[in-house]
This record gives sequence, C-alpha cells and structure tokens, in this order.
Amino acid sequence: MYRYIIKRVLLAILTVFIVSAITFFGMNAIPGGPFNKEKAPSAEVQAVLEARYNLDKPVPEQFAIYLKNLMKGDMGVSLKTGREISTVIGESFPISARLGGFAVLIATITGLILGSIAALKRNGIADRIIIFFTTLATAAPSFVLATLLLYVFCIKLGWTPVWSPDEPHYLLPVIALSLYPMAYITRLTKTSMLDALGQDYVRTAKAKGVANHKVIFKHALRNAVIPVITYVGPMTAYTLTGSLVIENIFTIGGLGSKFVSSITNRDYTMIMGTTIFLAAIMVTMNLLTDIVYKIVDPRIKLD
Repeated sequence: MYRYIIKRVLLAILTVFIVSAITFFGMNAIPGGPFNKEKAPSAEVQAVLEARYNLDKPVPEQFAIYLKNLMKGDMGVSLKTGREISTVIGESFPISARLGGFAVLIATITGLILGSIAALKRNGIADRIIIFFTTLATAAPSFVLATLLLYVFCIKLGWTPVWSPDEPHYLLPVIALSLYPMAYITRLTKTSMLDALGQDYVRTAKAKGVANHKVIFKHALRNAVIPVITYVGPMTAYTLTGSLVIENIFTIGGLGSKFVSSITNRDYTMIMGTTIFLAAIMVTMNLLTDIVYKIVDPRIKLD
C-alpha cells in the first residue's frame, strides 16, 4: 500500500509537470500578450513591463524561471492586478469549495438514493419518472439550467435574491451545479445495482433468508458503489474548484470566475496558477479514490 502511494505521488508530480508545460507553451504560442489591448502602452513602457515579468526572454527560459520560483512556493503575481497568485487562490478557492462541496454532497447522496430506487423498482412508475428527469438533467446544458433557475426564481418569482458577497445564497448555484452529476450518478447507480442484484452471492444471501435490507445495503449497494466512486473522485476535484459557467452566470467571485477572466485578459501567471492548482487537486482526488476502493472492497489489490 505505502509503495503504491509513493509511486502514485511521483506519478502525480510528473502529471502536474506535463500539464504545466503544455499550458505554458500553449498559451505562449497564441498570438498576442497580456499587455496588448486597445490602449496599449508605449513601446518603451511595454519593454519595461516585459523585462519585469521575464516576458522578454525565450519561452523555454521563461518556463525554467517559472518552475524555479514555483519550487520555492512562489506562483508569481497577476500581470493585471499585481496581486500574489497564491493570495488570489487563497481568497477565491474557499468560495468555490463551499459551493462545490454542497453540490458534491447533494449530487452523491441523491444520486445513490434515486439510482437504488430505480433499480429496485425496475420498469415501475418510480423508475420511469426518475429516468425521465435524470435524462432531462443530463441532456440540458448547465448554462441553460443555471440561466433558467436565475430567471424564474430570482427575477420572475423573487423567491431568492441574487448572489451577494456579503449575503451569499447557495441554493440556486448548488442546484445548478449538482443537477448533472446527480443525474449521471443516478443512472450509474441503477446500472451497477441491477448488475449486483443479479450476481450469485445476492441470490445465495436471499436463499439463506437474509433480510432484504441487508441484501440491498450490505451486499448489492456496497459492490455497486465502486463505479460511482470512479466518477465521484474527478467530479469532486472539478466541482470544488468551481464551475466556470455557473460562477459567471451567478456572478460568484470564486476560482472558476477568476480562471475565466485570466484567460480573457491573457494573465499568464493567473492561468498557470489556477491550472496547476486544479491539476494538483485532480491527481490527489484520483489517489484518494483508489484508497477508497480498498476500503470499500478489501479484495482489490493496489499494485
């Protein structure tokens, strides 16, 4: 187990390095720069700015300087605001994490419950209703659902106020952010439950007179949840760092909206900081997912 974890940590470091290299060279390959705008500074001022942020050096040398500073814990400063990237992430991530945490919790619990009901009531009215709404939630784009929720419940009905940093209201953003993963988990749970309920060990347990609820929760659901864990791990990483679309629609000042604005403004250091942060969380969640596999099913071997 410990050898596997060490191997995965080394692989995670390599993964983050590859992601950072692709991002760095990719964004520098696009024409333009962070100081190119309608009212561009004079050539002299632009030369000073580029020299200050090492943009006057060859791209490979820029990347080497960035990695050297990153190893010291220095993610640089924003090319637009001059603020430390680590400070911006530290302020923005808790907002996105709180929003994403609620969404992950609701999506996972609701998806497991609805998926189990759909499997146990297969071809019944409950199954048909659940599958209809989950298919609708899966097919509808998140920006359409978010815009619809905002228009109906905020503007037309006035049941909930618009997002405010002083008085944040998480209900509508959480619903919009959790609908798609909840629908996907529901369908995934149903498929896995139907497969588990048809296995020999479930029929044996029923033949021995084991209580129905024990058969469902101790035998069937425990094995059916493994494919769900595979999806929940990366989904949690993405959701915790904020949804780019949802945060922009509800004007939430989380990490997702900061990432979108950094791309629009060609803020290289902010792009790199948020990308590396997201990649680090993603590989961490994948490692935790593998460990949870072992806890749920001790028969799984981690090599």
